[in-house]
Amino acid sequence: MTPELTALALAGLLQVVQYVLYSVAANRQVEPGYALGPRDEKRDLTGVAGRLQRALNNHFEGLVLFTLAVTVVTLGEKSSPLTAACAFAYLAARAAYVPAYAFALTPWRSLVWAAGFLATALMLVVALLP
Repeated sequence: MTPELTALALAGLLQVVQYVLYSVAANRQVEPGYALGPRDEKRDLTGVAGRLQRALNNHFEGLVLFTLAVTVVTLGEKSSPLTAACAFAYLAARAAYVPAYAFALTPWRSLVWAAGFLATALMLVVALLP
């Protein structure tokens, strides 16, 4: 398995961890009765639960582009120390993004997000080089 695919698998596990963190925080806020019910009445999450929900949604969005980058690098046989470093930089940035968002660490949340995004973009650029 390429290092990029390893980083992708770990990013998937990070998504699982984020989902658990969000679910626990959300259930504490809305109470299990609401969470187990049909949720006909919409409730907006606030505070840490709301931020964990938004961080989870943001990772879903970022994971799409990162998966595309890993796929292009792997299938294009463009794996290199640079693309591996970018893949693990993305993973580290996403792992740091969760607490940065949960604890409202401004401007760190945005800077960490940008690092992950740029690492992914660089993987795509490198994959296109001869």
